[in-house]
Formats: sequence, structure tokens, C-alpha cells
Amino acid sequence: MDVFEAVRTILAVRSFDDRPVPDAVVDRVVEAAHLTASSMNRQPWHFVVVKERTRLKELGRRVTTGPYVAQASFAVVVAIEKASPWGVSDASRAIQDMMLTAWADGVGSNWTGFSGLDVKEPLGIPDEYDVLAVIPFGYPANPGGKGKKNRKPLSEVVSAEKFGRPFE
Repeated sequence: MDVFEAVRTILAVRSFDDRPVPDAVVDRVVEAAHLTASSMNRQPWHFVVVKERTRLKELGRRVTTGPYVAQASFAVVVAIEKASPWGVSDASRAIQDMMLTAWADGVGSNWTGFSGLDVKEPLGIPDEYDVLAVIPFGYPANPGGKGKKNRKPLSEVVSAEKFGRPFE
């Protein structure tokens, strides 16, 4: 799948079937995060890959916006350096790269949480990091609907040269 097709068709997946995601796909997803550009190449992040079912269930209990993490084949916990003024932006780019890479292989995901997540202690994440998000990954339980997105018309969200000037 080319990049634009992945962007065009990706959907938030909140229900996963029980098929395991192959290690080669997991590795590619993690490598996508690792290769993501960051401000001044500081890479103010750390990624914790969670595959153990007991840990996934614990994450599902702790991430109130994403209890479905417990059903995922794996999850990536995204931690950012507290001292970095670019951590949220840089790690957000890495999250999107992971999600698109996974989607290209038919693996769904969704962003859960946004900072302040109570998952540091069970994963041994040091105090100098904040957890930005937990991203669950797995094959969608309901694979239909690719590309069917409800979006505002382009004319309402894009301008040319100056706000409010039609983009043609």
C-alpha cells in the first residue's frame, strides 16, 4: 500500500481479533518510530513494546480511554522526556508513522490516552519521562469500512495563501 492510500484509508480501530501480529510487522512498526524525524535530531522519546497478555490487560485497566488495549496483539507505550520542549510534537510524529506503517500491513491501531497516564510504575519508566500515549495494535475485528471517512469539505478546512481564500 502506498503512503497516500494508507492515509486515505486508515481508521481508528478499537476492537481486535485474536490473531497475533507477526514479529516482522511489529519490528517494522517500531523501526518506523525509530526512523521518525525529530527536532534537532534529539529523539526525546522511548518506546516500550508490550506483548505479554497480562501486561496488555493491566494497560487496558489503567488506560481509561482505551480499555480495548487489553485485546490488542501488542501495544507501544510512548514516553517522552519531560525536559524536552519538542517531546509531544516529535513523539506525535512517531505515533503517526507507526500507525500508518501498521495499517499498510493490515494492522489497526488507535491513540489512547494523552499524557498523565498511570502506566509508568508497572513498566519501569523513569521519572524523567512522561507517558504521552499507549497505542494498541492488532488485526481489526471488523475489517470493513476502509476509506469511508466523514470529513468536512476541503473548502471549509483549506485556504490558499490567506485564510478564507478558496483553495482551488
